[in-house]
Amino acid sequence: MVAPTLTSDHPGLELLAEVAKVLAAGRPAEEGLAGVVAVLRRGLALRRCRLWLRSADGFRFLPIASPDDETQLPGFTSPVPAWVAEGPHSESVPGGTLLRLPLMHEEEPLGCFEVIIPQGRYERMAHDVLVVVAQMLAPVLAATALSQDLASEVALRTRELEAQRNFAARIIDSLPVGLYVIDRGYRIRAWNRKREAGTQGVSREDALGREVFEVLDRQPRELLKLEFDRVFATGEIQTVDMDSQATGEARHYRITKIPMRMDDEDISHVITIGEDVTAWRQAQQRLAQSEKLAAVGQLAAGVMHEINNPLATILACSEALSLRTPDLPEQERGAQEEYLRIIDTEVQRCRRIVEGLLDFSRPKQSGHKTASDINAIIEQTLFLLKHHERFKWLTIERELQQGLPPFPADAERLVQCFMALMLNAMDAMNSRGVLTVRTRRNPQRADEILAEFIDTGTGIQQEDLPKIFEPFFTTKPQGRGTGLGLSVAYGIVEEHRGRIEVESQVGVGTNFKVFLPIE
Repeated sequence: MVAPTLTSDHPGLELLAEVAKVLAAGRPAEEGLAGVVAVLRRGLALRRCRLWLRSADGFRFLPIASPDDETQLPGFTSPVPAWVAEGPHSESVPGGTLLRLPLMHEEEPLGCFEVIIPQGRYERMAHDVLVVVAQMLAPVLAATALSQDLASEVALRTRELEAQRNFAARIIDSLPVGLYVIDRGYRIRAWNRKREAGTQGVSREDALGREVFEVLDRQPRELLKLEFDRVFATGEIQTVDMDSQATGEARHYRITKIPMRMDDEDISHVITIGEDVTAWRQAQQRLAQSEKLAAVGQLAAGVMHEINNPLATILACSEALSLRTPDLPEQERGAQEEYLRIIDTEVQRCRRIVEGLLDFSRPKQSGHKTASDINAIIEQTLFLLKHHERFKWLTIERELQQGLPPFPADAERLVQCFMALMLNAMDAMNSRGVLTVRTRRNPQRADEILAEFIDTGTGIQQEDLPKIFEPFFTTKPQGRGTGLGLSVAYGIVEEHRGRIEVESQVGVGTNFKVFLPIE
């Protein structure tokens, strides 16, 4: 390789003098080469500046400066190209010229110097300077001590970087969220194991390097592209909550898109994190429901006695009037008896509402809890209900698992709870249908007993499901219920530190699940 002729007025002489000064400073090999790279980057505004060292398996990148893109990471090894023996090699790339300079010593390739020279008036000067720098570096690399030092440093740094990269990859794969990263070309550059186990189940090998729109083909391309473009343009974190039925059950996900910068410059990548927040959403809903019921309970406790007093007065007056009815003329007697029956009926209805409020307002005043058998409580409830006129038309199917452990319970309160759930099922089936009562261990938690009440009724509209435990909410015809039964049942289950879940499909039926802790 022949160095260019540099006259005394060549604009690159000052830069070469600075490079020579760095090499003559006697600093450690890697530090000295890093200093040369820094001088060249600053003086020639190079977009890429890489050094490679000849190794047994090809050219190994020297980790003395961060690469400008992630395609060639430190420790990456490239085959020795044929042009090394032929001299400098250049080719046009967007915005400049890619120049590869072999570092030769006694006709043996020691390594390679690779840069991108930006287009401009100093392009020729940069070419001349870099050819001379390559000539200056070759004897430095050829020195035995330096070569050994470099080889040792390269091997050590490569191992360190590989260990760090593996450690970071393990962290990302261990996260309980789906994570992937795309570049500005919308190509996937990272794809963690949680994404592999997601609803679409795409392996990392099949995802990396492909356009994200090809992999996530269930989502509209334009909408997904718009979300990424918004992050690239604004640099702001974007968060979206979404619901999905892809697994056959309703799941709630939170999708967060985070901008990522390389070297504190423009946004180069977007990190997308998908988190299943179904359990959190359900817990929030249960908490909101509990707070709502507690507020209504306090209100009920404050007014129920005030309502009871005027009701008692009205009923006493009604009874007094009924004693005078025989003394009235026959025509007036009939009308008065009808009015008195209406008054009595409505007073009794108000009393039932007040009694329901009383039950609802004192859920924490439960009796003493003793070791109880869930199946015995179920049987006791069914025994009480068998005398109910409309309940006789139902078909009852028992699926009671034997040998379930006893659990602490106020049996009377649970009978009241289960009775409310079964009467609700009876109303949903209009007294015709099949009610399945099932008990077993919770398949997901061995420390819980699960009692299920499954009916073949009309089902509950999806928009009504969040409201069914609210006091006075009912879809039944007027006169068929007060809307307090499920609220009271909810409170009783909470007393036992349990929970109620509901699954319903319109036209198929409803399943109320009661989870009760064993300890």
